Parts: sequence; C-alpha cells; structure tokens
Amino acid sequence: DVLLLSLNTLLVNLRFLDMALSQFEYVPNVLISPVGTEGKYLLYNPKEWLLKYKEEKEDTTRCYLHMVLHCVFRHMYIHSLVNKEYWNLACDIAVEAVIEELNIRSVKTKKSARISGVLAELKTKIKYLTAEKIYNHLLNNSINEKLINQWSELFVQDDHFIWYLPPDQKKALTSLGNSDNNNNGGTNGDSSDEGSSGDSDTTGDSSPGNLSASESQERRWKNISERMQQDLETFSKQKGDQAGNLAQNLAALNREKYDYESFLKKFAVLGEKMIINDDEFDYVFYTYGLSLYKNMPLIEPLEYKEVKSIKEFVIAIDTSGSVQGSQVQSFINKTYNIMKSTESFFSKINVHIIQCDTNIREDAKITSQEEFDDYLSKMKLKGFGGTDFRPVFKYVNKMIKEHEFTNLKGLIYFTDGYGTFPERKPDYETAFVFVRDNYEIPEVPSWAIKLVLEPEKL
Repeated sequence: DVLLLSLNTLLVNLRFLDMALSQFEYVPNVLISPVGTEGKYLLYNPKEWLLKYKEEKEDTTRCYLHMVLHCVFRHMYIHSLVNKEYWNLACDIAVEAVIEELNIRSVKTKKSARISGVLAELKTKIKYLTAEKIYNHLLNNSINEKLINQWSELFVQDDHFIWYLPPDQKKALTSLGNSDNNNNGGTNGDSSDEGSSGDSDTTGDSSPGNLSASESQERRWKNISERMQQDLETFSKQKGDQAGNLAQNLAALNREKYDYESFLKKFAVLGEKMIINDDEFDYVFYTYGLSLYKNMPLIEPLEYKEVKSIKEFVIAIDTSGSVQGSQVQSFINKTYNIMKSTESFFSKINVHIIQCDTNIREDAKITSQEEFDDYLSKMKLKGFGGTDFRPVFKYVNKMIKEHEFTNLKGLIYFTDGYGTFPERKPDYETAFVFVRDNYEIPEVPSWAIKLVLEPEKL
C-alpha cells in the first residue's frame, strides 16, 4: 500500500514520468535494505519500508522517485568500474540533484536543506551534475573518508548491491516471494515479460530473441529515457524549464556515440599500396610449384593491392582564446594514430594542418609519416584571438585553384566554440569536430557534418 501510495503521488505530480514510474513488479525480500531494483523488479524489505514511512512519509515517495531515476539514467548497467563505492555515491548524488531541482512538495524531507547545500557546493566544481562527471570528480580528487560518509548519509536511499550480482543470483533474489501475493507496481508491469505486446509498445522495437534479460531491460529503459527527453523538449516545456539537471542527464545519456576512426574513413580514397594482396593469392599453383621444383613457386602473390586510405585532406584547428591546448594536442595525436594504423596511410600523403583564429596563423604541410612525427614533436599553438571559420575555407579554395590538391576529400575543423560560417557549401566534405565538455554544442550549417567527441575518447 505504501509503495502504491508513493507511485500515485508521483504520477499526480510528474506526468512526463508516467511510463517510467509504472515499470516495476513488487517483490518482498528481507535481504534488501530497505528497497532496491535491478530494472524490472522493485525489491522491498516490508518491515524497514514501513518504518521508513512511519518516520517520514515523504521519504518513501522520494525513495521511489530516486530508484526510478536510477533506471531512467541506466546507472545499474555500467559494466566496468574502477571504484564501485564512488560510482554508487555518484549515482545517488546525480538523482538527488534532479529531485531537488524538480521542487515537488511531496518529496521534500528533513534532509532537503542539507542536500541542497552540498549540491550548491558541488556545482561550483562540477558544472553538470551527471553521475559520470561526479564519479570522475570523486576519483580524481582526494575526498576524505569522513566527507564520503557524510555524503552517503545524505544521498543514499536504496540498496545497490543487486546491480552487481550475476544473472543467476539476480533471478534467485527476485523470485523469492514472487509467486503468490506479488503486487504489480504499474500499468505496464504485466507486460515486462519478454515477448508480450506491452513490451513492444514500451521499447518501440521487437526486442530480438538473442538479447539477454539484462540487455532487454536496458533497451527498455533506453527507449523510456529517450521518450522522456522528447517529452521534456516538446510537450512538457513548463516542467522542462524547471528540470535542467534532468534534461542534461538525459541529453548526456542519450547522446549519439561517435566512432572517430570510422568517421575518418569518409576521407579515404582508393589507391595502390605496396603490400602483399592475399585476396589474389592462388595457393594451388603456388604449392604445386613448390612440390614440382622444390623451391620455386609457379605464381608469386601480387605485391600491391587497391585499398582505401587517407591521402589528401585538411585539418583546421581553431586557436581562438577559448581553445584548450591539451585537447588540441590530444585531437591531433588521435588523428595521427588512426591514420598511421593499418591501411590508413599512403606512403606519400598531402595533409595540411592549418591553425586559425580570425586569420590564418600557420599552415604545416605533411607529406609523410616522418614529417607528421616531426610536426607533433615541435607543435606550438598560435593565435588566441576571436573565432572566424571563413578564412580557412578561403585559403583552402585558393590552394585548390593553385593545384596544391589533386583530389581533396575533405576538411576537418576542430573547434570548441562559436564562429562565423561560410555562406556557401565548399566542393569538399566538411566536418566540424567539437569536444563535449558541456552540452551546449553550437549548430553547424546543413551542408556540414557535426562530430561531437567525448574528452575521455581523446
């Protein structure tokens, strides 16, 4: 009854969360303290849950919302961690930050003022309170054990140990008490079994049969969070304006993942390389020659093959005042490492690395791997003025007219801010590459590609 009361209270106040709130099946289990979930079942310790409600009824409603947000942000599906204690705490802080910002009276507790104080202090150090950023802050700073314990007392609401259990142990834990008087928490609870009609409505896909139960649940919550994000951005504008942390968490969670290595292949061209072509190697005649003449194969393998490799393109670097030198260096290093990997470099290349703020500051021409090595060892940033993208395009167009390039495939512009774009589409592919150190990535012209990389991916 208390669980259902918490659910209904939240449904009245947070209509955009209706699908997320209604996903659980309730399972009593005395091993949990006081409640916990792995995404499908909400396990609760009856005695502890009732005592929690008796002490402060708003606390149980807050705890229910706390667990739902863990699922929406898919905190339990992180598979590799350095420090589980820090990850658990980071997840709890992230969802409590969202709850505080929603500013709902029915979840205000005695600890709310203290929680708000700690969150305000954390915001001076972490711009966006997502679990990943809080975790990195905990991991990279010397946080004393006393402070960790104080934060745990404030922010911890539910039991996370079920997150890390193997599938068979999860199944055993959730099956206890699940056969008889097991109340169902929501309108979609009966449809949470794989293959039901309700499941396809929730996930928006057919949930392929080769998915594990955990993968299927993660996909379900992924679709729920994406629909929530759309709802906040469109139909729930008023609530969305009050839920900045929720919107930012969802944006961070549902952002498109980019593979920079695959992206660079867009700039590859066909050409011949002096390497053995195994595809055209005929083993029958080769071995026949060896058996007939002992040491003379009849047909040698071809010593060249056609491959798609990077030969001509431009790397433009925004060296305006807001640029971070370490990110530029990391970006160039990553680009170089991808290019020099197997079948990515022709023996002779024509790559121009152009530094520009409002004017062209440097153009380094690279024609070989050795020259790229030398450039990286001596690279220095120049400029640090404003940001204007047009000079680079004007300069590259001039080089094309002067026949500096024979087949320019594209231009990659690494930038971290806003600038003035060319009015017309150039004759070559163009990509603007941003590093996501916040979630306010500027728009680019329709003819350009926008590529957003995570700082840790560099």
